[in-house]
Amino acid sequence: MKVSQLTEIDPFLIPFERTINRRFEEMQKKEKDITNGMSLSDFANGYLYFGLHNVNNNWIIREWAPNATNVYLIGEFSNWKPQQKYRLKHTGNGIWEGVFVNSLFSHLDLYKFYIEWNGGSGERIPSYSQRVVFDEKTHIATAQVWHTGSKYKFNNKAPEAIKNPLIYEVHIGMSSEEQKISTYNEFRNSVLPRVKRLGYNIIQLMAIQEHPYYGSFGYQVSNFFAPSSRFGTPDELKQLIDAAHGEGIAVVLDIVHSHSVKNENEGLSRFDGTEYQYFHKGERGNHPVWDSRCFDYAKNEVIHFLLSNCKYWLEEYKFDGFRFDGVTSMIYTHHGLGVDFGDYRLYFDGNQDEDAITYLYLANKLIHSLNPKALTIAEDVSGMPGMAISQQLGGIGFDFRMSMGVADFWSKTISERHDEDWIVGDMFFRMSDKRMEENTVSYAECHDQAMVGDKTIMFRLVDKEMYSYMSIFTPNIVIDRGIALHKMIRLITISLAGGGYLTFMGNEFGHPEWIDFPRQGNNFSYYYARRQWHLVDDELLKYQYLRNFDEDMIKLVKTHNIFSKRPQQFVCNNSDQVLIFERNELLFAFNFSPAQSYTDYGFEMDKGKYKVILDSDSEKYYGFRRNDDNVIHATRRENGTDMLKLYLPSRTALVLTKYK
Repeated sequence: MKVSQLTEIDPFLIPFERTINRRFEEMQKKEKDITNGMSLSDFANGYLYFGLHNVNNNWIIREWAPNATNVYLIGEFSNWKPQQKYRLKHTGNGIWEGVFVNSLFSHLDLYKFYIEWNGGSGERIPSYSQRVVFDEKTHIATAQVWHTGSKYKFNNKAPEAIKNPLIYEVHIGMSSEEQKISTYNEFRNSVLPRVKRLGYNIIQLMAIQEHPYYGSFGYQVSNFFAPSSRFGTPDELKQLIDAAHGEGIAVVLDIVHSHSVKNENEGLSRFDGTEYQYFHKGERGNHPVWDSRCFDYAKNEVIHFLLSNCKYWLEEYKFDGFRFDGVTSMIYTHHGLGVDFGDYRLYFDGNQDEDAITYLYLANKLIHSLNPKALTIAEDVSGMPGMAISQQLGGIGFDFRMSMGVADFWSKTISERHDEDWIVGDMFFRMSDKRMEENTVSYAECHDQAMVGDKTIMFRLVDKEMYSYMSIFTPNIVIDRGIALHKMIRLITISLAGGGYLTFMGNEFGHPEWIDFPRQGNNFSYYYARRQWHLVDDELLKYQYLRNFDEDMIKLVKTHNIFSKRPQQFVCNNSDQVLIFERNELLFAFNFSPAQSYTDYGFEMDKGKYKVILDSDSEKYYGFRRNDDNVIHATRRENGTDMLKLYLPSRTALVLTKYK
């Protein structure tokens, strides 16, 4: 009996049908096991039970620590020492509970646990802490009471479900022009209006879950329920999300459930003295590259913790969905390291962590049951079949997957090939080679390409010339080339995307240099951990032209709903370096040749008249205005065929629509 329809969708999966069906049955079986008659939503209420809560003028705190022999609440009230009157009571199943008088805590007070186990003890931050702060001098983390007396009231409704995500990827801390850690409020006031102007419909927030090391970009999480205090208060994060909703922009959390920081004083590692409370035993519990701890998704308590985390961010902060980080690492015991996934057998060869796959199934089911409009995106480089297919058809249930190979393609093309060797056939294939049944988010570059040790597209294209020739008064052929290709690369990436598109903040205008967080190696400088917005605002610099193009490109994609149809190729001439295709009644024409412009470049086209609506060579985008975009282009009948002929200048792209 078939339980999953994946083999009907993709016949290449037929040899693995038994494994696919067994996996899907295990997913459904696990749901019944953990819920035991209740709803998945009720099961995911851990954050309402565990952690610190003020109930009926008493403070109640609960924790799961099965190996603990004693759990004490400590703070200034106990001189930060364990005292018997602040000992929690063991209530069974590894759960500890303490009930204390209302006067014990005031808003912003600090507290921790002191946990004892056979053979050891240590201070720990409660696992469900919703506020964690770091001492400025010692950098020691401590849980903090957040009890303002009133709950933040959201004023704006979330946007309607977004079918085609246009994502502006953001790091709050480095979003300021100043050399410092920026805040939720500063972002709301200064950067949110920029996102609105550009036309992106989603902000993807990175580094929100608390993390001890700022330079980890937020991917070494210690406190899963605490929004980072570096950027402000919980209410200020809510205010930011509320303001984005008021502008019609959804907010997605870049959530990290793939691993956890090794730190014991701040995080979950050896929380109750064992290495296996939340994580796998032995080497399997240690990520060989990230130097972090790997969750044991077979444990119901771990699933409970992570599902409760999903619900918490949706319910308490009104996030509109999640981009799940590190999915490839989660779903393979080898973490996807050194595997190219060029063979379907690699998805079913026994190296899969099927408990992790089951968790992702449950997470998607929970998220979409809580908010049917919510968006879920998987960062999976492996291409696991069924990842972004609905659960009704037997898939894992993500709405989108990241098309991570596109950025790698551009990095290699720019770095390893001369311009005259760029192959437009490769471009079309790499940009559009996606399973028709699965939606994807494509990007030319994200934050990864901007990190130290790598280069952004603009920096790869122009390198040191950026420092001397970005003034509008200083012509330079290297800058001219870089600006032209920067626009074309973005346009071809979005126009061939499988349903969604992403850029990292500042990259839309060719932000210079790289990202390097303060560390000992750079004398703890914030110089590269910021965004130099003045560059794009300066009318005497060329960055503005790239921003103008990005803005109009996003507007075009939204206005014409290009993702509603798949691209249809008309011309793919590798020797001419010309690529022409149609998508939802828009005609895209690219000439990547560095030297050859083509007059009357003819190709077969539906009879009619066509008008240019986007020209990368326009003066508005720092082009050379070699085309008269007011000209109406009409097809001509030649040898029984309707032909359209265009002037295609070198290194330019045109978008045309039918003229009525």
